[in-house]
Amino acid sequence: MNRHDGMNYAPKGKINRVVAENEFIFAAIALDHGHIYGMCNGLIEAGANLKWVFDPDPNKVEAFIEKFPQAKVASSEDEIFEDLEVQLVAAAAIPSKRCELGLKVMNHGKDYFTDKAPFTTLEQLEQAKQKVKETGMKYMVYYSERLHVESAVFAGQLIDEGAIGKVIQVTGFGPHRLNATSRPDWFFEKESYGGILCDIGSHQIEQFLYFTKNNNARVLSSKIANYNNPNYPELEDFGDATLIGENGATHYFRVDWFTPDGLGTWGDGRTFIVGTDGYIEIRKYIDVARENSGDHLYLVNGEGEKHFHLSGQVGYPFFGELILDCINRTENAMTQEHAFKAAELCLIAQDQALRVEDYTTSIDNGMSINKRGDVI
Repeated sequence: MNRHDGMNYAPKGKINRVVAENEFIFAAIALDHGHIYGMCNGLIEAGANLKWVFDPDPNKVEAFIEKFPQAKVASSEDEIFEDLEVQLVAAAAIPSKRCELGLKVMNHGKDYFTDKAPFTTLEQLEQAKQKVKETGMKYMVYYSERLHVESAVFAGQLIDEGAIGKVIQVTGFGPHRLNATSRPDWFFEKESYGGILCDIGSHQIEQFLYFTKNNNARVLSSKIANYNNPNYPELEDFGDATLIGENGATHYFRVDWFTPDGLGTWGDGRTFIVGTDGYIEIRKYIDVARENSGDHLYLVNGEGEKHFHLSGQVGYPFFGELILDCINRTENAMTQEHAFKAAELCLIAQDQALRVEDYTTSIDNGMSINKRGDVI
């Protein structure tokens, strides 16, 4: 897990079956991002049965079957859609195509579980909201940096227990290793991936809403840049944003594609959570220069200082809760409102972001002027 570069990401947790054999059946469609492996593995560990897989690329299917030999290869999406046994479809399509696929899935009476980011436009979000209303089906999202990281799961448990009081500020850092030569063409096309704040920024905003117990927030400012990848002009290799929640809690996050080759993992993801009675630091994937292992959490409150190494200790309850939500039509794993609100705020941050290159200033008659000629 630690050296994961975004491809074939499948954390292993405790087996915690919440259903009997063949009580919950799902299929995998669209293998464009390696997160599909983590999504399927999480569901299987919670007791789901993977029946089908489909992708038009036979090489992707062959690699998937090596990992999940129990899956039968479908001849088309329709073969899966028409199978009445399939209750949920998991998918990691190209981001700009995730909504279109989700609408098809829900039209066939099945719940949809998509990789983040679930949308690349606000118009897609509105289409999905309407389809959820029409069908009553779920449009769930794999926000893996909280749902599939044991230290992040444990942080949520500590907050619920009141370990740091009321959360008032969250700071998140989501650096990633680019590995440009291993990426598909769509990864560098803005229309396809949606932008850095829409894409990997989605993890950060979702965590902020969850840890601060906010149902809504406002994007105060956001920035994007391409600092070091002129060969990929549509790539944004840096982004950040500041938000304020409806309850007054604030958020700053930074995401980028600048993980150096010397780091022992794909990115030094960290989250800092400040409460009225203490604070938490999550070192998700590595404890730099100390341990080449992830899931470290540091807690400081009125009782003192504590370090927790949580790998293999907590598990990933989201997947079992999702299965039971699909069966019982409940919302314990994640509410639909939360999944959609996190996506909406990412899209707003992306749409209103200032591009750093446009604001490179020069001094002319004592005024700062950006490249567009605006006085700033």
